[in-house]
Amino acid sequence: MKSLILFAHGARAASWAAPFERLRDASQARLPDVAVSLAFLELMEPRLPAEAARLIGAGCTEISIVPVFLGQGGHLLRDLPALVAQLRVDHPGVAIKVAGAVGEDPAVLEAMTNYCVSAI
Repeated sequence: MKSLILFAHGARAASWAAPFERLRDASQARLPDVAVSLAFLELMEPRLPAEAARLIGAGCTEISIVPVFLGQGGHLLRDLPALVAQLRVDHPGVAIKVAGAVGEDPAVLEAMTNYCVSAI
């Protein structure tokens, strides 16, 4: 079983998660045979280790993690690699792949540029 975890920062305000939940739901609709979920670095639940463990417990053997961050800041350069390294130690039989920050993808940047330009 394959899974996709959208990895976001987290915030104190519950409403902050709404766009990420919509992204999760839209991704799930396009990937009906994949378990798509959302996990957070801090301030919100579930955290990445707990969500990965839940998916693995449900039978997932392949996890793709997509950081829904705009760029490669400290969280993606230090925190995420440490979390993934621990996941690999804790779950050695699971293939774990990490994508680049969503905001660094050329197609995402193009869509964001179009949105910004349309504001004029």
